[in-house]
Amino acid sequence: MIRTTTASIALTAAMAMSTSAAEFEISAYTGFQTAPHSRVDVVGNNGGNKSIGAGWEGRSFEMPPYYGLRGTWWINDKWGVGAEFNHAKVYADASTLTANSLSVLEFSDGINYLTVNGWRRWQNPNSRWTPYAGAGIGLSIPHVEYQATSGSQTYEYQVTGAVVQLVGGVSYAINDTWSLYGEYKGAYSMNKADLVGGGTLETNIITNALNVGVSYSF
Repeated sequence: MIRTTTASIALTAAMAMSTSAAEFEISAYTGFQTAPHSRVDVVGNNGGNKSIGAGWEGRSFEMPPYYGLRGTWWINDKWGVGAEFNHAKVYADASTLTANSLSVLEFSDGINYLTVNGWRRWQNPNSRWTPYAGAGIGLSIPHVEYQATSGSQTYEYQVTGAVVQLVGGVSYAINDTWSLYGEYKGAYSMNKADLVGGGTLETNIITNALNVGVSYSF
């Protein structure tokens, strides 16, 4: 009887461990990303200051395109943690450049976000659809591109500040390993960049994106 009880406990424990086993997921996405206007303060560059009302364009499908990569460790059927790289972009529109005597103002090689994320999902064993939501915090690492019409050019990657993001979406399981998903992703970054020729560029940028992607679980 003791042996039978011990075997039953061991089997139950093994089944519980199997049910709650961690799941790793690798995801890639692209999508349509925009950014509302924001103020750009240029201080002490080439002996002058500028306060610019920048109209931003996302140009998601121009090279280099908008995209993201994400790794998630699902601790159980509800909660997960992970890391993400998002190559978002913003370009100052033509009217912004003309009105402020600028040749270039953009983060076209990325206003790149590197974040640590927490996730919650709502699985239903009778459905292939799984809603999810997440939040993240990390670093903004843009490629800073700035030049006044009569000044030095800044063209380099910098770590410029913090970023926070919110994500909500739904995934569709094709099979046990592959799934497709669609989501909304919003991010808010605080950026302070050093400029060639002296001075700084400061701006807070919001990006909004509708993403579609594919995930592989193992």
